[in-house]
Amino acid sequence: MPDESHEHHGAHLPETGRRRLWESIRHPRSTQAVVAVVLAVVGFGAVTQVRSNDNDSDYAGYRQQDLINVLSGLADTSQRAQAELQRLSQTRSQLQSDTDQRKAALTQAQAQAQALSILAGLVPVTGPGIRITINEQVGQVSVNSFLDLLEELRSAGAEALQVNGKIRIVAQSSVETGIGGLYVDHTLVKPPFVVDAIGEPATLAGAVSFARGPQDELEEDGAVVSVVELQSMDIKSVRSDASLPQGTGGQ
Repeated sequence: MPDESHEHHGAHLPETGRRRLWESIRHPRSTQAVVAVVLAVVGFGAVTQVRSNDNDSDYAGYRQQDLINVLSGLADTSQRAQAELQRLSQTRSQLQSDTDQRKAALTQAQAQAQALSILAGLVPVTGPGIRITINEQVGQVSVNSFLDLLEELRSAGAEALQVNGKIRIVAQSSVETGIGGLYVDHTLVKPPFVVDAIGEPATLAGAVSFARGPQDELEEDGAVVSVVELQSMDIKSVRSDASLPQGTGGQ
């Protein structure tokens, strides 16, 4: 007769793979519990990583497009800024060129005005030149000899001429015979005649002393002529409307 306790044990206690799995779940050993926790954590991490990667991928795509838009806007702004900068640079260059041209024109005009003022005898002049002293000895200096002297000095480049420190010689100046001297611009000038001329000293001196030139003519009139070259001299006499040829006067 079979043992009932054995049959009961045989019917309910045989171990199978499923039963062992069930038993391990119901009554896990410590090792099994650790493995289960690790697997659970790894699984959760894997799911989270996948979701995170998906989110990052979407976000990265969005940021990239946004960045492209920003960069495109910056590129347009940069191009406009460069175009404006180039335009402003061209405007500045044009203004600078116009300013330089105006300055050059103004400088040239001022130089011309100064030169004309000097030629017209309207301003004092300082510079190198020569001083010619004419002393009458045995005769009287003729008008022609004196005029030739002034004309030769002017032709040699004299910028300014002055007689006896008080009469500025200009293109309209006149010389006439006077009693005891010469009338220069209707003002009587007595010897010794002193003519100051500003210009290149050697050139002016050569214009006086060349053969059959003014010095020879004046000496033929009975005068003694001396020429001194000066590195700096002042011509202070000036002309105005009131100093144009008028009545005669004495020295």
